[in-house]
Amino acid sequence: MAYDKFEVLTSSAYPLPIENVDTDQIIPARFLKATERKGFGDNFFRDWRYEADGTPKADFPLNKEIYAGGKILVGGKNFGSGSSREHAAWSVYDFGLRCVISSFFADIFRNNCLNVGVLPVQVSAAFSDKLFDAIMADPKTEIKVDLPNQTVTLVATGAFEKFEINGYKKENMLNGFDDIDYLKNIEGEITTFAENRPF
Repeated sequence: MAYDKFEVLTSSAYPLPIENVDTDQIIPARFLKATERKGFGDNFFRDWRYEADGTPKADFPLNKEIYAGGKILVGGKNFGSGSSREHAAWSVYDFGLRCVISSFFADIFRNNCLNVGVLPVQVSAAFSDKLFDAIMADPKTEIKVDLPNQTVTLVATGAFEKFEINGYKKENMLNGFDDIDYLKNIEGEITTFAENRPF
């Protein structure tokens, strides 16, 4: 498996109610030299999380103890815009997040997330506001993300919304597969097809 399977996740969340967050904020360009997926979490939102001297910015949500341990990030509209760098998705996963919720995602960022085991959940603007309000009222409020049923639910109130996902990507997430894992998993079928293919 390329990453841990994703089925049902119930967790608190980090709120980041900022629109048009681009990939250069998510992982600044100076940290793109590495070719392995490890270590990017340390520089996730580096310039927003830290001062120039490396001191954590106390007012940034990802640095606040009240949100610590969350596996979900609730972001503002148009999350992941900008360049196509896959490292942005790597940094999300390496930081410890398994799901990002927003009312709109940049397509390339969405697909990069799905390839590395991060579930991008797009909800309506109204439901996004409901999530932000709940987190602000109680930093430990739990959100349940159910991939098999494609629902995201506020545990305390039961309010939920359905979300869409490509069927192929859904099956890969449920199995912890990237594209290579998927091909390996159906290697027998590929071999049988190749052996019986008419020429």
